[in-house]
Amino acid sequence: MSGRGRFITIEGGEGTGKSTLVTGLRGSMAFEEALFTREPGGSPGAEEIRALFVSGDTDRWDALTELLLINAARRDHVIRTIEPALDAGRDVICDRYLDSTRAYQGVRGVDRGLIDAMHEQTVGLSPERTILLDAAPETGLARAKARQGPDRFERMEGGFHDALRTVFLDIAKAEPERVTVLDATRSPEETLARALEILAC
Repeated sequence: MSGRGRFITIEGGEGTGKSTLVTGLRGSMAFEEALFTREPGGSPGAEEIRALFVSGDTDRWDALTELLLINAARRDHVIRTIEPALDAGRDVICDRYLDSTRAYQGVRGVDRGLIDAMHEQTVGLSPERTILLDAAPETGLARAKARQGPDRFERMEGGFHDALRTVFLDIAKAEPERVTVLDATRSPEETLARALEILAC
């Protein structure tokens, strides 16, 4: 293996099938040498912050506190997990990253300029390719509720999830060379096949 690996992210709202797609990619020959990780989390320190971030009441943290927490977790994740793998020539596939911060904390009132400026100052690393899984919020939330116990974001009121979807789609429109939108209502097999086609380019 030679050269630097690719940094790929999987994004989407609640219940859109990100974990299912990541599992499929993990089992494919194309990514048998890749590192798979997630946010919040992905390093021991970041996983500790994750426990604070996703649990508790929906109003446990205000949006700016969330931004500070996620950037602390992301910096540790990038330094300790992502960059070493990329430098070793391994592709890295991450379940959520900066676009989720832009969506979730942006919808909760944090200015996009502040989100991007803080990312550049504390982390700097951006993905080369992103797959955005898109579905109507009611579809995704129904799937999420079928899983074990919704987290604090899944419990937020419906308008929040409609706004999330809008932000994610706006990001995709603004950066079509990086972000590809996939219909998350298709079967997992169809979604995986299309993702593999996209990432082979």
